[in-house]
Amino acid sequence: MPTEIGWEVIGIRLALAVVAGGLIGLDRGSHGRPAGLRTTLLVCLAAAISMVQVNLLLSTGGKLDDSFGTLDLMRLPLGILTGMGFIGAGAIVRQGDTVRGVTTASTLWFVTVVGLCFGGGQLGLGAVGLGLGMVVLKYLKAVEARLPQDRRAKLWVTYEAGASASDALRKDLIASGCRVVTSGVQFDKGEGCWTFECEVQWRAQADEGMAPAFLATIAQRSDVARLKWQAGGNQS
Repeated sequence: MPTEIGWEVIGIRLALAVVAGGLIGLDRGSHGRPAGLRTTLLVCLAAAISMVQVNLLLSTGGKLDDSFGTLDLMRLPLGILTGMGFIGAGAIVRQGDTVRGVTTASTLWFVTVVGLCFGGGQLGLGAVGLGLGMVVLKYLKAVEARLPQDRRAKLWVTYEAGASASDALRKDLIASGCRVVTSGVQFDKGEGCWTFECEVQWRAQADEGMAPAFLATIAQRSDVARLKWQAGGNQS
């Protein structure tokens, strides 16, 4: 990082930061994410401006002979990265068993680092980082959708047979490729019915529906009176 920079160099750095934040923001905004064009552009530009300010302060004297203070210029970008961690945490939302906003939070942190690179004069590193980030956001989502994911859900099956029927239900679930994580049986004396409650886990493609095929098989059993299904979703 040179100690002396002119306005032409500053303009190039800030322009590249605007382009980087704009490209990432256009991709996120087109998918309806909270951190869209303006958010990512401002984050990247602010990070770049902070590094330009650090560059301009390099020529400032540090610790004097009769002073106890030390000018640590890198505390400014480090503080910005820490602050972006709090902003990113605010973008993460948990809805039941599903966690949303993790990619949005990581995108904000990523454009901050890219902005720091451009602002600090590491133009090649910032450009490579921008290119890799665009590839990850634009193309790896299709790859991720083809990968099988672990899913969890809760199942309640009410039937009129005795408590031993829960063993048959458990065997049907295991035969369909599910893993019974937890299970229990309840008896309603008023209705004279048993309820088998369990939490199941199975693997499925990301684009598959949240109601697996084995639900229809269980619902068609002659002794099943009522069936309730609560999908939990994945954690990505």
